[in-house]
Amino acid sequence: MSENTEKTVRIYTGSDIMAEALVGRLEEANITPILRDDEQSGVMFGSGSKYDDQVRIFVRKDELAVAQPIVDAYLKEIGE
Repeated sequence: MSENTEKTVRIYTGSDIMAEALVGRLEEANITPILRDDEQSGVMFGSGSKYDDQVRIFVRKDELAVAQPIVDAYLKEIGE
């Protein structure tokens, strides 16, 4: 068993529009990403975040090998 207890890894941080496009590509590869929008959470619960105006995307570690090339291609395509 792995010593690392984290089961997900962050693969992208950016605007919600760009994140949604990347999520679509990941889902086409049968990867179910996790989106974390702390700005929306802050609005709902009255707290701020250092990630204002940004959405973070996480995937399971066992999906990273498939997800990373998709992320790399997407970032190259959008010029990031």
